[in-house]
Amino acid sequence: MVAAGASGEPMVRLGNETASTVGPTGQEWPPLTDTFTVSVTTRIEDVEAIWRGLTTERIESPGQSYDFIRLWIADRKIAPHDQRYVVAELKGEPIALLPLRRRRMNGLQVYTWFPSSHVGCYAPISDYAALERLGPEGRRALWQAMIRQLEGADAVYLRSIPTEIAGYHGLFDDLGDALAVDVLYRAEFTSWEQCDQIQRSRSRRKHDRQQGDRLAALGEIGFELVTDPVAGTEAIGIMFRQRSARFRAQGIRDIFVCDDLVGFYHRAMQPGSGVDVRLHVLRLEGEIVAVRYNIVHADRMFCLISSMSDDPRIQIGSPGKQCLLRVMQSVFDQGYTMFDMGSGFTDEKRHWCNVQTPLRQHYVGITRKGRAAVGLHRNFQRLRAWAKAHPTIKNGLRHFRQIAERLRPSRPTSE
Repeated sequence: MVAAGASGEPMVRLGNETASTVGPTGQEWPPLTDTFTVSVTTRIEDVEAIWRGLTTERIESPGQSYDFIRLWIADRKIAPHDQRYVVAELKGEPIALLPLRRRRMNGLQVYTWFPSSHVGCYAPISDYAALERLGPEGRRALWQAMIRQLEGADAVYLRSIPTEIAGYHGLFDDLGDALAVDVLYRAEFTSWEQCDQIQRSRSRRKHDRQQGDRLAALGEIGFELVTDPVAGTEAIGIMFRQRSARFRAQGIRDIFVCDDLVGFYHRAMQPGSGVDVRLHVLRLEGEIVAVRYNIVHADRMFCLISSMSDDPRIQIGSPGKQCLLRVMQSVFDQGYTMFDMGSGFTDEKRHWCNVQTPLRQHYVGITRKGRAAVGLHRNFQRLRAWAKAHPTIKNGLRHFRQIAERLRPSRPTSE
């Protein structure tokens, strides 16, 4: 059966009576169960009601936010023919949604998540309790039925999916082949008092006080939550300048400038974006010395970007850590139950995060070329993880990237 979406784009619905057991490139699939209905469209507006319904209570990252992804598509100018929204229903009720974009990666056509890697984690937007009730065999059939609809590509690459989500384990084990690559760090507490008691030792408190005293010796300290778009424009601009200076000092590629993402984060804070942006700003004598860019959904706060002054005179007071200390002192007493600090290990995450969740890359090879590429990429990821664990090799790779970045043509920054 074929139904038309609001724009006239075809929305293909397959029930058990019409489902083929042969995939788009000829590979054999197990037959669908008689309770799944799978549809696909190229317009995000066609799935808005389903998307919002599945994320009313919680999201796992801004990558699961309808408004964030809608804004991302408009900002990146992603054409409809490169967008895919695969919806699965169980007995007439939406159970899972895969929002994907098709892009060319190293000579292959690949379906992957919309945002880039800095957003933190991703996962199919789902009724997780319903997925749990399906059991392993039911979930395997579900994911295969959904992947079957992704024609016109060589592979599916779904990075940074948590192994545990909403208290459930193993919901995505059968979504292709998985490889553990990173860890997601979160702080989950009922109050600042509980956070302070669990995460800070006596020596840690003493160290924080000493850093605070050094910063206070330089002038008056101010800390504020910024939600006004006009005030936010100044803070975001300073944040990205501080961030760029930090990337240069570390010899790391500046993803925000090189990928022309600065303008997106400015626009996300403007009226009508639908994205709830909150900035934590630390000032010294009125000047901004540290910023944290957060997105809020219900009682969850996700920190996507942080920055601090690179002035050596100010750095002796650790403005970044002092800003984060004040964030932690405020967020849980304001009713938030989770503060997400993203993936990748840092000292500040070790100090503050009591929840650590492994992240995995998930791969599905569709064509013969895609299956070969999937194998190569998995081996590359293993090698990369090994190199990160060896400082000499890690530093050598960083030096190589610095040389490559000098040779790469620069892209203008959108303000």
